[in-house]
Amino acid sequence: MEKKKQEEQLRRPLYVYDLPRDVLSSLSLKADAGLSTQPEPQSTPSASRDQSPGPAAPDTTAVGSQACSLCSLIFGTVQDQRDHLKTDLHHYNLKQKLNGLTPVTEAQFEKLVGDLDESISGSDSSDTEDDEDESSSRKDTTLAALLRKQATLADKRNPNEEEELGSRRKQGGGKPPLLWFESPKLPEKTYYGIYRALFTPEELDKEDAIIEAIMQRQLTPVSMPKLPKDGSTAPVGYKGRHIFLCMIGGGHFAAMVVSLAPKQSKHSAGPLNREAIVLAHKTFHRYTTRRRQGGSQSANDNAKGAAHSAGASIRRYNEQALVEDVRELLKGWKALIDTSDLLFIRATGSTNRRTLFGPYDGQVLRANDPRIRGFPFSTRRATQNELMRSFIELTRLKVREIDTVVPPTPETTETAQPAQPKAPSKPKLTEEEELALLHTTQIQAMIRRSKLPALLAYLQTNSLDAATFRFQPEDTQQNHHAPTALHLAASQNSAPLITGLLARAGADPTVLNEEGKPPFELAGDRATRDAFRVARAELGEKAWDWEAARVPTAMKREEAEQRAEREKKEKEGKEAERRKAEEERLKREGPKVKAGGAARPGAGILGNTMLKTAQERREEEARGLTPEQRMRLDRERRARAAEERLKRMQGGG
Repeated sequence: MEKKKQEEQLRRPLYVYDLPRDVLSSLSLKADAGLSTQPEPQSTPSASRDQSPGPAAPDTTAVGSQACSLCSLIFGTVQDQRDHLKTDLHHYNLKQKLNGLTPVTEAQFEKLVGDLDESISGSDSSDTEDDEDESSSRKDTTLAALLRKQATLADKRNPNEEEELGSRRKQGGGKPPLLWFESPKLPEKTYYGIYRALFTPEELDKEDAIIEAIMQRQLTPVSMPKLPKDGSTAPVGYKGRHIFLCMIGGGHFAAMVVSLAPKQSKHSAGPLNREAIVLAHKTFHRYTTRRRQGGSQSANDNAKGAAHSAGASIRRYNEQALVEDVRELLKGWKALIDTSDLLFIRATGSTNRRTLFGPYDGQVLRANDPRIRGFPFSTRRATQNELMRSFIELTRLKVREIDTVVPPTPETTETAQPAQPKAPSKPKLTEEEELALLHTTQIQAMIRRSKLPALLAYLQTNSLDAATFRFQPEDTQQNHHAPTALHLAASQNSAPLITGLLARAGADPTVLNEEGKPPFELAGDRATRDAFRVARAELGEKAWDWEAARVPTAMKREEAEQRAEREKKEKEGKEAERRKAEEERLKREGPKVKAGGAARPGAGILGNTMLKTAQERREEEARGLTPEQRMRLDRERRARAAEERLKRMQGGG
């Protein structure tokens, strides 16, 4: 019974600001939590601005399998860890280690890259080949440029300066990003982790004050009215505790104010559901980065002089427009920002830092604000989803198994030299467990790719019952949220899969996940929810207990299709109106080509006449093509461009 309680404790997600009483009362600081084990690094302008923790020893910082001991980072999923291994930060720290130097933190690396006036806008996946080429090209040029610059500086520096710099780097170790806590509710060698950035320096100075600080942060769930969908701010009378999150880089900007008190709602069945309350959110994107070349237009102008192309004019206009948009937004959110508990900010490069911290008239954010923190983990492109992911990462209790590493003494080292260390052996799985893991991998892959015929054939061939089969292992975060094929299909918003699983595979819509939710409550759009209602109408009321599945009243397929078609037309009408308004705005505010001047290739605006840009024409040509066809088309474009250049060179000669 005790073991079952511990397993349940490991599976359920815990929110730092609303911990269960049994967890809160059992917390105690781990003996080697790392509050004062390492000296504070010397203060630098970037360190005071970013407030990011420095790297620490691998045995205290990066624990468990989902971590990078080199960069001292911990990840929520294995995929995040794999993505990190491809980043410039990880490759740079590998170079540092090979050269016998100390690795740098993410904030320190961004400062180094920002000094180069390069642009790193994130690593979100892209649908076009051009974006992938741009990402890989930018990665190579940025890292190579940084290493070249440091090599040049090292050549110019005399040996005495180099020795002094190396000694300074070794002294600044920094502190681990997570504080670890013990609890008798957890198995042996397993601990809770909370990010250090959530506490003030005064609370971190004393170990006794940490537990008291956690207790003072406990908030009661509250009910809030629905906020406008346009991202406007919360009512002026809102007095609750909240935090501000902001990311800017590569022309992308995203900001969000989130209440620390969880949202409370209660369904007719199932446990209490607690969610985050977003008080305000906004995202901007402006075309400011020079494609395939890296860097902002202003940085290129400062280095080489002002360019006179149409693209350069558009980028200059967009840079200024982005600055104005961001500062106007911060001004409108001033009341919420001034009352925020903490300000989590990621600003890459000096240009982006000036956008936020000025100085300018009516400045809202100030670089010396003690509430400012950097994100103590890897982040991707500035989007609303990335901010919400970061908020969840910051405020969710981590549960990790830590094997404490004892420093070897000379005697134990000499004794251990003849014996070769043995790698810890993993528990051997039974044949049934291995087969269940194989089925889980195959089924989840087919659901994510919306392969309905292949999924139905796989279930039939392997004699799997979609109503009873649960993904393995059950204690992972993914399978905790979506333990069955129907749960996963609903979370992926795949209406055809919902219909096929219910009508042809006999999936059970009443099965609850570990959070007490049936598949219907994981659906994220109306089309997916309508698929459940149509299945209820076609399968009949006696097929399943639809009330227990929390599926609303039945709906005929014709009615669902008519509503979908009606909404599609309304959406197309709104998009046409938006495009028309955008064209009118560009006619009034967009960059103008000098009178009498010839239209340059790729120019999207000529006088007051709207034309399609080269990028829009390329996208139209590539629409509907396979990846191989897109590559072939791209090669043909490059060949035609090379021929045109040769003709111009021959004509000029």
